[in-house]
Amino acid sequence: MLEIADDATIDDNVVFNHGASATIRVGSATRIYRGGEFTGEITIGSDVFINRDCYVRPHTTVGDRVNIGPFVRLVTDTHEMGSHERRAGAVRHDPITIGDGSWIGASATVLAGVSIGSGSVVAAGSVVTEDVPDDVVVAGVPARVVKRLGR
Repeated sequence: MLEIADDATIDDNVVFNHGASATIRVGSATRIYRGGEFTGEITIGSDVFINRDCYVRPHTTVGDRVNIGPFVRLVTDTHEMGSHERRAGAVRHDPITIGDGSWIGASATVLAGVSIGSGSVVAAGSVVTEDVPDDVVVAGVPARVVKRLGR
C-alpha cells in the first residue's frame, strides 16, 4: 500500500516497491526528487527533502524535517554469518531510523541496524556502521563523531 500526503511532491520516475503486504508512507510537504527507489515497509515523515537517486530498503523510518542528499543509500539488508562454505547466510533486514532534523550528505551509506540521532549530520561519502547520537557531525569510513553541535 502507498500512502502519500496530498501536498507531498514526488518526481514521476521515483520507484515504490511495496508489494501487497508492505506500506510506504510519505508525510506532508515532503519532496522526493528523481531516480529514488524505495522498497518494503518505509515511513518518511513531514517536511522531508530527499534528493535524486536515493536508495531506501525495508524497515526504514525517516523523521520529520530530514534532508537527504543525492545518491544516499539506506541499506537495511544484511546476512546471518554462514559457514565456511558460504559466509553470507540467511538474509535479514535490521531497521534504520533517521531522527528528526538530521541531514545525510551526498553519497553517504547508512548500514543495517543503525539509528541516526536527531539534529545530527552525516558528512558526504561517509559509511555509518554504528548508532549516531543526537546533535553531532559524523564523517569517514567508518563514520566517527568529529564535532558536537549545539541545539
